[in-house]
Amino acid sequence: MAYNPANSWVWLWALATLGFLAWTLTEYLLHRFILHGLVPFSRWHEEHHQRPGALICMPSAISLGLIFLLVFLPNFWMFGFWSAVAFSLGVLSGYAMYTLVHHATHHSKSKRPWLLQLRFHHATHHAMHKKKVLQACTSVSPIRCGIAFFEPEN
Repeated sequence: MAYNPANSWVWLWALATLGFLAWTLTEYLLHRFILHGLVPFSRWHEEHHQRPGALICMPSAISLGLIFLLVFLPNFWMFGFWSAVAFSLGVLSGYAMYTLVHHATHHSKSKRPWLLQLRFHHATHHAMHKKKVLQACTSVSPIRCGIAFFEPEN
């Protein structure tokens, strides 16, 4: 009888949620140690800070390839196919949300309060990146990671 992942749906949902949350930490670590610390990535990222309206980004194919190599394959080898799929789906969901929010903070014309808050936070990151305001898009992680998070003044 073949393995039926439906029998493990609670475990798979938990892994997907864990993967989603893991993306937040991953975003911080990548941003802190790679994009603001490792040449040539820091030079490329500095260009993004200097020209925030320009479409400067990592090609999706490279990002997906890295997620496959660094997330899916190790989980597959250690925990099996369905666990790797669930955790990777969570990471990909977090990455997709990050990508959409990051794009919106630069290009959306929406006046919705939550987006204005994220736009302000992200603009602060751009303006003060030398002072280590490093979480780029999410509003929960900077508080949890102990990173400065500034409220807009009216």
